[in-house]
Amino acid sequence: MPARKPAAAATAQLNLFEHSQATMLCNGAIDALLARNVQAAMAARETLCAALPQHPDLTNVDTLISALRANDVLPFADPTAAAQARAHLDGAVGPAAQALLGHDSAATWLAPLWRGLAERAAALAFDAGRPDDHAAPLWLRAGDAARAAEATAQVESWRRIPVTLGWMVRARHRTDGLDTIWPLLAELAWLAAPRFAATTQALADPLLQRLLRRFDERFDPGPGADTPMLAWFPAWLLIEQPALLPQLREARTGQDSAPERCFRLMAELLGLERQARHHQLMDGRKRLRDQQPALYTLYMASR
Repeated sequence: MPARKPAAAATAQLNLFEHSQATMLCNGAIDALLARNVQAAMAARETLCAALPQHPDLTNVDTLISALRANDVLPFADPTAAAQARAHLDGAVGPAAQALLGHDSAATWLAPLWRGLAERAAALAFDAGRPDDHAAPLWLRAGDAARAAEATAQVESWRRIPVTLGWMVRARHRTDGLDTIWPLLAELAWLAAPRFAATTQALADPLLQRLLRRFDERFDPGPGADTPMLAWFPAWLLIEQPALLPQLREARTGQDSAPERCFRLMAELLGLERQARHHQLMDGRKRLRDQQPALYTLYMASR
């Protein structure tokens, strides 16, 4: 007589029991990892492996335990060592934490590891060919914007280098808010529009994103324009938000590009309007029309 198959209800109960056991054992390892208790995590891992040696989360648990056990605090000897450590944290530990802990918990759990890398990279000089291994972006990854700003400020001529200027924008935005970084944003737009685009996307500031969408919808530099469109954003912004003139006026002189010259002219026109200097205002408007007709059209439409 053939063996009787278990009833469907019994099979379902067995599957439920096995699933509950797996969840409970895995959660034990996760709880120990979240507490950064290496010994408890190792014990929970052995219990999970003994009961369910093929459990899919074992590899991720092992990766996170290894990351906690490493605990290396020696300064990096050279940029190559920093690059290897960063690549491991980014390529192995980070994905394992995301898979095991979830997005928010993973970010919190990883922050001390990024802090450790930033501290170990503190003595490394800025290398334009390997900027990601400088302490400043590592501090940003760790969520410490103040230390990121300090590390960036130590780079010579940081305000003239797109990547370091981008770091400072991100750091100052976190510590002081959008109102304090308008001059830096203007300088970055003139200096390197692609870096400006990447940086503003990383900021994810609601007001700034709305302004950028409006700029994209309303401004067209015209045919034959060979300047990156985002480089015109600061000049357009003075038309859209003239109240920002005091902050934006603090932007330092850059490379004297056409977008920057138009920005300076726009700032001059706003000042002349307030002073009711009609003759000079008319002359300035003609210069704006000659330099950038599309900007002039938008400007006059608001007058």
